[in-house]
Amino acid sequence: MLAAAGCASAPADVTKDREAIVKERSQARWDALVADKLDVAYGYYSPASRSVMSLQDFIRSIKSGFWKAARVDGVECQSEDSCDVDVTIEYQIQGARAKTPLRESWIRTDGQWWYVKKS
Repeated sequence: MLAAAGCASAPADVTKDREAIVKERSQARWDALVADKLDVAYGYYSPASRSVMSLQDFIRSIKSGFWKAARVDGVECQSEDSCDVDVTIEYQIQGARAKTPLRESWIRTDGQWWYVKKS
């Protein structure tokens, strides 16, 4: 009976672990962006994203000091290899701070979770 109960909870535990990993990686990427550690933030991009955007192009696309804070609010995984992350970002615009929610996509490739830049 206990073995059956353990098996029944395994999928929920796997989902929870997957969501926790994605949440941690997403927060780490945002922490790097806020700290202007752009090479670190770039390292979270999926291999496919990095194949079409160089580190130099990524750095040129970022306005240094723009982001002031970011908080990962939640993760929802649609499959074993795909999750959406809800983030609230705080940024400086025209001398005032503003907050806005956004949703980003993460995929698992070769056992690792990566941020997917959408055009």
